[in-house]
Amino acid sequence: MPEGPFFLFDRTRDANVLLLRSVMSLPRSCELENYKEALERFGHVSKTPEGGAMWGLLAEGAAVPCGLVAVSRRDLAVILGQRLFLRAGAAFQMMSLYADNRFCGRCGALMEDCEAEPARVCLGCGRMVFPSLSPAMIVAVEKEGRLLLGHNASFPEGRYSVLAGFVEPGETVEQAVEREVYEESGIRVKNIRYAGSQPWPFPSSMMLGFRADWESGEPVPDGTEITDVRWFSPYDLPDLPPRISISRRLIDGWLARSNA
Repeated sequence: MPEGPFFLFDRTRDANVLLLRSVMSLPRSCELENYKEALERFGHVSKTPEGGAMWGLLAEGAAVPCGLVAVSRRDLAVILGQRLFLRAGAAFQMMSLYADNRFCGRCGALMEDCEAEPARVCLGCGRMVFPSLSPAMIVAVEKEGRLLLGHNASFPEGRYSVLAGFVEPGETVEQAVEREVYEESGIRVKNIRYAGSQPWPFPSSMMLGFRADWESGEPVPDGTEITDVRWFSPYDLPDLPPRISISRRLIDGWLARSNA
């Protein structure tokens, strides 16, 4: 039995992680026996750099085991640090692979774990299903020392961030940058360059970060997803996303260049 951390997920829509209430830390894989009766299923997290991690999913209707408390996955970076936040994301995606693929979407037969790959395989037609991963772009658009930030309808009041969106079939990521920025703000961009990436399992995105320069247009929100969009200087910034996100990394990178 691996000795690494054990990521237990509850049955809520947000799939909270269960921590030991007394010390606010993860239970260990060697303690699995303490929780087996409350679990529907457990398994390994595949291909993590450190290895050894496991995940578990509470059974339908099961109460949170004694001594554990449910914590939002978004809060794990603050409580446990960035390393375990990322590992929790990998565990969540492996758990979701099982939970979402009990039966084959092609023929309806039962599916089972694949021994050679981090996948589920159909016992009827042999179809293999891997963890879902959706590519998305996020971009810091700059103009004459200012940064384009928008307020998403889902954000807390007063919070702004750089613009983002999913890559559509048939698009390059650079084309998605151009399209999403124009759709959400009316701005045309140029000089698109790659800046970094981040797995973002809410629920299954791979965020690809870019920088770009303003080419033309004035900021006008789309009125649906983005309710406000404007240029900000380093001296009048609004409430920003938390530091666990690549959005904040892009903003902080722009700030560092602005103050250089």
